[in-house]
Amino acid sequence: MEKPNSICAVIPIYNESQFIAEVINRSLKYVDKIILVNDGSTDDFKEKLSPNFSVELINHEKRLGKGAALKSGLEKALDSNFDYIITLDGDLQHEPERIPAFLNALKSYDCVIGNRMKNISEMPKHRRISNFATSFLLSKKLGIKILDSQSGFRAFKKNVISEILPDSLGFEAESEMLIKTAKLGFSIGFVDVPTIYGNEKSKMKSIKAIIGFIKVFLKY
Repeated sequence: MEKPNSICAVIPIYNESQFIAEVINRSLKYVDKIILVNDGSTDDFKEKLSPNFSVELINHEKRLGKGAALKSGLEKALDSNFDYIITLDGDLQHEPERIPAFLNALKSYDCVIGNRMKNISEMPKHRRISNFATSFLLSKKLGIKILDSQSGFRAFKKNVISEILPDSLGFEAESEMLIKTAKLGFSIGFVDVPTIYGNEKSKMKSIKAIIGFIKVFLKY
């Protein structure tokens, strides 16, 4: 598929020095610019970065949470007037080569979510249970089928982003954005993506994430 103009990828990171150079290099084949949001990393990730005018770095001096990092990156993307905005993680759990599929789906939807639930054999059991539960609850709440509520691999049209910027600081921000998207009447589509988990330590703390989700679920 021919790449549309004005595509930005927002990548929040926290201690991703092992992966970030590869994520950037692979992503730049499909987007015009990357907004990298460092959420208080304490590793040497900056030493892995090569000078590149297509990569803009935003620094949070201390760790604020994934939601805060996403908001910083998405606001910058809006200020730069990109038409299409991709969000993906910096740990290679999201394959940048899937970006064209998201862009293609944006022809039919306002927001597109990566669905990992077609093959969950590689997904840790606790994440599998959590994802099924939150996806089920959101589906009931919103009246539409949510296949993978916890996937951070997403694509948006800019007019959607301006309406759904998260207030939540943690991982629950991704559920908040989904709820706002549906309640405002924007269409949500899904594209299948592989489930990829390596040996890296998860940044998500299960109890904290569950509490955050419940607060967002009840608030909206």
